[in-house]
Amino acid sequence: QHYFTVLFGHEGQKPLELRCEDEVDGDEWVEAIHQASYSDILIEREVLMQKYIHLVQIVETEKIAANQLRHQLEDQDTEIERLKSEIVALNKTKERMRPYQGNQEDEDPDIKKIKKVQSFMRGWLCRRKWKTIVQDYICSPHAESMRKRNQIVFNMVEAESEYVHQLYVLVNCFLRPLRMAASSKKPPISHDDVSSIFLNSETIMFLHEIFHQGLKARIANWPTLILADLFDILLPMLNIYQEFVRNHQYSLQVLANCKQNRDFDKLLKQYEANPACEGRMLETFLTYPMFQIPRYIITLHELLAHTPHEHVERKSLEFAKSKLEELSRVMHDEVSDTENIRKNLAIERTIVEGCDILLDTSQTFIRQGSLIQVPSVERGKLSKVRLGSLSLKKEGERQCFLFTKHFLICTRSSGGKLHLLKTGGVLSLIECTLIEETDAS
Repeated sequence: QHYFTVLFGHEGQKPLELRCEDEVDGDEWVEAIHQASYSDILIEREVLMQKYIHLVQIVETEKIAANQLRHQLEDQDTEIERLKSEIVALNKTKERMRPYQGNQEDEDPDIKKIKKVQSFMRGWLCRRKWKTIVQDYICSPHAESMRKRNQIVFNMVEAESEYVHQLYVLVNCFLRPLRMAASSKKPPISHDDVSSIFLNSETIMFLHEIFHQGLKARIANWPTLILADLFDILLPMLNIYQEFVRNHQYSLQVLANCKQNRDFDKLLKQYEANPACEGRMLETFLTYPMFQIPRYIITLHELLAHTPHEHVERKSLEFAKSKLEELSRVMHDEVSDTENIRKNLAIERTIVEGCDILLDTSQTFIRQGSLIQVPSVERGKLSKVRLGSLSLKKEGERQCFLFTKHFLICTRSSGGKLHLLKTGGVLSLIECTLIEETDAS
């Protein structure tokens, strides 16, 4: 038998002893209670550390690039000074030769040939010099960074094209046919359910069709690539994603309920058999928009890593990335809060008496399960404390729910309904102490 005890720092509150059927389950409960109060902080710390390490790597890369550019500027300054000295020398030579220019008609033919050969040589030397300069730039780190930046943009256009195609299939192979089916004489689905499943997916498709056309127009003007104004147009319209993301879990629930209807399920399988779907289900297409904002953030992050600090689009791209990250955080928090509230309310509805603490939106569900409550023993004798209706002379099974702030203990009636213990049914974890006794006795 495997026991653990919950002790409370309040006077008059007796320790609560619980027993599990096996050691693994007991260890899981102890570990879950141990981590309930600060596990979220540890996760946030790990995420922040990963971001910090990534930012340090970017800073190091930028420092190396800055040093390389500084050396290039110094070399260019030296080259400019040398060219200036050559120009001065050529001007002096020109001044010396000027008295002879008036007598060109009387010049010796051999002199004219020599001058022509010299002209060809100067042209050849100039072309060779420019070829060297161009070759040096092509092999420079700056040119390599620009090539990587262009490749990121080209990949972004391809990904956007694929995403627009996915939205097109969602709207034209599922949304619009289901709207028509909802208007038929014997509709397999209602218009309200169609709206709940697809919400504003058609608007999202129109938005990205415009964005994709803008990207293709920018690529047509390559190598001049100006993308910041496109994101300036896209950012104010991305709030429509908040509605879609907030509704996503509910839309999948509505779809699952509609599939219970045989007529709807048969019709949906016909739509999914369309070659354009490539064997993918409707749930897959409904999930694609959930990952689009994070994909933009990753693309902008890579783009900025290969964009020089003095680049004309640097500030605009950084602003777009910050706005997208802010929107992503808001959507993530809303989804997490919504799922947490639904879970808490589902548990609250199963308890006959209800439970007000589950209406706290900051209360997060950890785990649930059955535990055996054992009699409290003091100095070898049974204590006189009674918990609920359970006599301390025998053991009893309890249905337990662990949250970040409270621990709920319920009894299950013969009808299967849950009832909170009258005494000690709601235990606060704010000031609890966890002690594991290793003594076998």
